[in-house]
Amino acid sequence: MTYQQTLDWMFAQLPMFQREGKTAFKKDLTNILAFSKQLDFPEKKFKSIHIAGTNGKGSTSHMLASILQEAGYKVGLYTSPHLKNFTERIRINGIEIPKNKVTSFIAKHKVFLENQKLSFFEMTVGLAFDYFANEKVDIAIIEVGLGGRLDSTNIITPVVSVITNIGLDHTQFLGETLPEIAFEKAGIIKNNIPVIIGEEQSEVKSVFLEKAKKCNAAISFASDDLQEYTSDLLGDYQKSNTKTVVAALKQLKGFSISQKNITDGLLHVVKNTSLKGRWQILQENPKVICDTAHNTEGLKIVLNQLKKESYKRLHFVLGVVSDKKLEDVLPIFPQDAIYYFSKPAIPRGLSEAILQEKSAKFNLFGKKYLSVRKAYKEALLNANQGDIIYVGGSTFVVAEII
Repeated sequence: MTYQQTLDWMFAQLPMFQREGKTAFKKDLTNILAFSKQLDFPEKKFKSIHIAGTNGKGSTSHMLASILQEAGYKVGLYTSPHLKNFTERIRINGIEIPKNKVTSFIAKHKVFLENQKLSFFEMTVGLAFDYFANEKVDIAIIEVGLGGRLDSTNIITPVVSVITNIGLDHTQFLGETLPEIAFEKAGIIKNNIPVIIGEEQSEVKSVFLEKAKKCNAAISFASDDLQEYTSDLLGDYQKSNTKTVVAALKQLKGFSISQKNITDGLLHVVKNTSLKGRWQILQENPKVICDTAHNTEGLKIVLNQLKKESYKRLHFVLGVVSDKKLEDVLPIFPQDAIYYFSKPAIPRGLSEAILQEKSAKFNLFGKKYLSVRKAYKEALLNANQGDIIYVGGSTFVVAEII
C-alpha cells in the first residue's frame, strides 16, 4: 500500500474518536496490551512522562519536549489529534515520523491488526511506542488521548505523571461531574511514581490525594508556584501550563536540565516542536487569531484574553463538533460580534445551520457557510483594518485554515 492507502486503511478499520465520536471509544486495554506483546513491549524500552488533563495537555507536552531538547536529549513526542498531517502525532526532536515508517509498520502487522480488530488510536499508539523504542529516544512525552485510566497510552510506567486540570469535556465517556472525570484521569497515577497536578481545584483535590496515597505516589500541585515564566506560546492559559512543566521537571531524576534550558525551551516551543493553533496570530491588519480551545473552561480563558485586545469590530469564524453542549458554551461568546457559522469537515462536525439556529437563541448572529474555508474567506473580505478575526470553537476548525 502507498502511504495514503495505508492511512485510509487505518482510518477505516474502526472509527476514530476524533472524527466519529462515541462509536469509536473503547473501554478497555485488552487490544493495546495484546499489540504491545506482539511488538515485544516497546514501552518498556524508553523512559517517559505521561500527561493527562482536560485542557493544556498538548501545550504542556510540547513545552516539556522543547526544554528537554534544549538540554540536548533525544526526545519522543506523542500527541493527538493532528491538525494537518497524521505524522504530526509522532515526532522525535520536532521531526515527524517518516511516512515510509508508517507504511512499513502497518504492512508488517496488518494481519494481526485485522484479526485483533484494533482501533485507529490503538494502532497509532503501538506505532509511536515501537518507533520511539527503535530510535532509542532518551525520553518520550506521551499525551493521553482521552481520559486516562482506560486510554491506550496507559500501558506505560512513566518516570513522572502529570494531570493539568479537570473540566467538563467528553462527559459522555468520562462522567458527568468533575470528581468522576478526575477519577478517570487519576488512572494514570502509578505506584511510587511522582505525580504533578497542574491546577489545585477544590472539587477534585481529594480524588487525586486519595489515589496518590493508595499508590504511594508523591503528589504536588504546580499552582502553588508563585513564579511567572515566559513562553513563546501567547495564550493566557499558558501561565498555569508553564508552572506545571517546571514542577514536572523538578521530579525528573537522572536528567541534567539547567535554568537556561528551561528558559530557552519555554521561549522556543514553536521552533523546537512545530506546535500550532495555540493563540496563533496568522496575520495583522486585520489581525487573525486562531486557537484550538473547544470546551467551556478553555474558551472562557481565550475569550477573556480577546477582551484585552483593542479592535473596532470582532469577527468569529465558528464551528463545533456535534457532541458539544452548546447551552454551556454559547453563553460565554460576545453578542456584539459578527459570526460566520461553519461545519468542520469531519463526520462529527455539527451542521452550520444547527449552529446558527442554536446561536441565535443566545443573541449570536451571522451567516452560515458550507465550509470553514468559505466562512474564513468571507470574514477576511468583510473585516477592515483595526478589526480582529477569531477562528475557533474546535481543533478541526483551526486545522482547516492554518
